[in-house]
Amino acid sequence: MGKTRRGSTYCPPVASQSNGSPVRLATSLAAALPDSFFEHPDCFGGTTVNPQTTDILDTFGRPLKSLRLSVTDRCNLRCKYCMPEEEYAWLPRETLLSFEEMCALTELFTELGVDKVRLTGGEPLLRKDLSTLIRMLLENPRIKDLALTTNGILLAEQAEGFHAAGLHRVTVSLDTLKPKRFTALTRRDGHDKVLAGIDAVARLGFRSLKLDTVAMRGFNDDELADLIEYGKGVGAEVRFIEYMDVGGATDWSMDKVFSRAAILERLSQRYGPIEPIMELSSAPAQRFVLPDGTTFGIIPSTTAPFCAACDRSRLTGDGMWYLCLYAKDGLDLRGPLRAGSPAERIKALIRSVWQGRQDRGAEERKELEQVGARGKLIGVDKLREDPHLEMHARGG
Repeated sequence: MGKTRRGSTYCPPVASQSNGSPVRLATSLAAALPDSFFEHPDCFGGTTVNPQTTDILDTFGRPLKSLRLSVTDRCNLRCKYCMPEEEYAWLPRETLLSFEEMCALTELFTELGVDKVRLTGGEPLLRKDLSTLIRMLLENPRIKDLALTTNGILLAEQAEGFHAAGLHRVTVSLDTLKPKRFTALTRRDGHDKVLAGIDAVARLGFRSLKLDTVAMRGFNDDELADLIEYGKGVGAEVRFIEYMDVGGATDWSMDKVFSRAAILERLSQRYGPIEPIMELSSAPAQRFVLPDGTTFGIIPSTTAPFCAACDRSRLTGDGMWYLCLYAKDGLDLRGPLRAGSPAERIKALIRSVWQGRQDRGAEERKELEQVGARGKLIGVDKLREDPHLEMHARGG
């Protein structure tokens, strides 16, 4: 491999798409180079590995600001849009990061600019003593926003502990207000438990409560306004999410997608004129306001991807780091952490991979649709070979 001169130090070139995957290149470089290499200030992107650095940019100028931390790949529901199959391969329990390891890696990310962390799964509440992890993470003053996404089944019994631990925000998945429809979608009972969990969060007064609804044509597209009205009653903003064809969504088809345009048209029939809220944000949701002042969001990942502003990455429960929900390759951070690699070396890897990031997975999927080639993202056989490819392992 050729070398690039930066200042007075010779360093390997930042990985580019033409040279292969940034993740694979960074991993192979790390294995071949001595520890002293990572101490050079001009290497791995031409900037020093400095705990005060907060603006690491990828090849499209997107900063590293948000981390989705999956604490488990297991789930107590089997939602058809996420886990439609009957059997799954799980991450081996012995490979899962301890809370101490999660905090150690999160600390490195925050030293490189991350200030928003979201706990995900699978279903994160299946991880025992999750409130302990929340307390541990919030000992890090660089974390300005700590949020949790849950299906709500176990939320009523754990919400008070989360609030006491200092959790800032809660998002609950709520795809329907109809118990029988809930059972048909999730292939489990428990709709009443989800509503009880939402009520518990509303009573405790977290910084914010959001409700996420995957809008599916012919299934729950008749409930959109009812969900907004329910959200008003519990003080929650509803976000409608277009059905996405990510890893694990083996039942996906374009005709099941209820698009942003369709959502707005349906809601305008009930409420009248809907206005967009103009705001600068890297969040995936586009926000709108109804005539009475009620706000809601739409995440149009399928028809209008937000790749251009995406500042998030994902850390799986066993320490694989992914730059995109659609990415095929991840970087193993558990290995070097458990091997005792210096923090600066791991940070240099993170920095290098992010600076070589070219991911825009949702946009690429949309481009395939335009030429009639948007089929299933990953087949079941491949998913069984590597559970990391599943959406429920990467935190959705």
